[in-house]
Amino acid sequence: PYKCIICDFESSKNSDLRKHIDTVHERIKPFECKLCDYEAVEKSTLKIHTQSVHEGLKQFKCTICEYETVIKRNLKIHIDSVHEGIKPFKCKLCDYKAAKDFNLKRHIESVHQGIKPFKCNICDFETAEKFQLKTHIESVHEGMKPFKCTICDFRCARFRPQH
Repeated sequence: PYKCIICDFESSKNSDLRKHIDTVHERIKPFECKLCDYEAVEKSTLKIHTQSVHEGLKQFKCTICEYETVIKRNLKIHIDSVHEGIKPFKCKLCDYKAAKDFNLKRHIESVHQGIKPFKCNICDFETAEKFQLKTHIESVHEGMKPFKCTICDFRCARFRPQH
């Protein structure tokens, strides 16, 4: 088998190993959304993004809260992790638990290894997530606070305002 020299990933195909290194470690995402700055590893993922974000097609709906998704498996993961507290992927270095193995890997890279490739060009903010950098720039440097409290006039950059 072909083994990744950076992590424990193994594959029977060299092409799968190359794809793994490109996407996971080098964060290469060749498929770009024409409507926003979203980038995807696979064409099918970009299609799902377009359907859910830009076309509003989210046929799988949680019966407990307002969560909606295009992917049936994501609904199950949502119910298990959010409503039933099932997070099977546990960090060996702290108490962090995740519903998806990818989230645990990202946690380890950003929190324990300090890998934060997305850096603000205005201040010293850095993050492991591209969308967090975008939210940071919009809210801190551009003053955008699109989410409003349903009770008062409080506004913030996060989806569920808490104050």
